[in-house]
Amino acid sequence: MKVIAKIKTDFPEKFGIPRQSGLADSLATVIFEPEYRNDEALRGIEGFSHLWLIWEFSEAKRDSWSPTVRPPRLGGNKRMGVFATRSPFRPNPIGLSSVKLIGLEKTHHGTVLIVSGADLLDGTPIYDIKPYLPYTDSHPDALGGFADERKHYSLKVECEETLLSVIPNKKIKPLMDILSGDPRPQYIDDSERIYGMKYGEFEIKFTVDADILTVKSIEKV
Repeated sequence: MKVIAKIKTDFPEKFGIPRQSGLADSLATVIFEPEYRNDEALRGIEGFSHLWLIWEFSEAKRDSWSPTVRPPRLGGNKRMGVFATRSPFRPNPIGLSSVKLIGLEKTHHGTVLIVSGADLLDGTPIYDIKPYLPYTDSHPDALGGFADERKHYSLKVECEETLLSVIPNKKIKPLMDILSGDPRPQYIDDSERIYGMKYGEFEIKFTVDADILTVKSIEKV
């Protein structure tokens, strides 16, 4: 297996990354490794609206594996089979994400892909890119198992306009999507605690009380 590209995202640390791809429309850039900077390899890709990224959980490597894991969605207290989850702690640390292709851009790194909806840590290695085919890849009637139990769960986000003024407009909606999805581990529920997450060059601090998330500060770091 060879790394063909790495992705540049607004998520420099694991805390705050959307729980699944497509939950926040944050932009990201797929930068190919020098060996694969060949425009012929991208011929026809602009005809697809979405792509599959096959990537490595590069920060979750382990020498051993467990047949069961504790999914955060279940509060971190109940074990499920690793193959019934999307846990990063797997026999092979491979991730799969569906992203929207925004466009191609010529840069000093060669042609890069601009995508939205990625749930990858900044710098994540990518092993392959495949087109998303709606006639086979979309299953509207599919069952979501235990992951469906909280699919409608979201927080109300309260944030003063003055705090948002430091963030570029194009990044505000993705940030609100991330916060409303509750970036905290599901087993932590402390209304007095001030949480901090990094989003691009900003650090966001917030509290959560019941179903209301209140942004306390946004600072450039």
